[in-house]
Amino acid sequence: MTAYAYPSLVYLHLLLFVLWLGADVGVFVLGQHFRKRHVYSLDQRLALLKLLVLVDMTPRTAWALMVPVSLSVARVGGWWEVPLPVVVAAYAIAALWLWLIWDAHAHDGTPRAARNRRIELPLKLVILAGYLGVGLTSLATGGPIAVGWLAWKAILFGLIFAAAIMIDVAFKPVGPLLGRLIAQGSCDEIEIPLLRVMNRTRIWVWCVYALLIVASWIGLVKPA
Repeated sequence: MTAYAYPSLVYLHLLLFVLWLGADVGVFVLGQHFRKRHVYSLDQRLALLKLLVLVDMTPRTAWALMVPVSLSVARVGGWWEVPLPVVVAAYAIAALWLWLIWDAHAHDGTPRAARNRRIELPLKLVILAGYLGVGLTSLATGGPIAVGWLAWKAILFGLIFAAAIMIDVAFKPVGPLLGRLIAQGSCDEIEIPLLRVMNRTRIWVWCVYALLIVASWIGLVKPA
């Protein structure tokens, strides 16, 4: 069974990448159709938005699981001697993170969901700082990650965290605007600011796509 551990973890790592990027493209497409106010009725657009939020749970889940799985791949593959307590802690944090996002989804629009998201943000910021710190330190000193490509991948993963966090930050004004859209109906006063917010959010979405593609290439090719 030991012989299958590393390739199985690599397979899981790749599967999470596919689910993350693939589902995120689905979210992007649904968002593009939501913007078409002259093609769809308001009810149809709101239905598309509900579907978008549901599909978005796939990349969010993959994002949380990617942290412990990537550390497991590095440890089992011998690329980085990640201390076992760190790996165990990563799985515990991922479990907490998954509970926060799914519980917030189940209670969306309530104080409970808002509380979960307040907890989730500093959790992501700590992980972001950890990846960037480990990657940059390793490039500068040769440790704790001795392999250059893996150090760069850690940096890229930290940048993915930053860009993904900025998606949520940029998208935050959508909530109040949607409330007004539902209450007052479609009009330029609401639709134009809503479109502006979504356009700003798309910049960070493209950043995540680009960083994911580069990070996956580095992980597969392992350039010297």
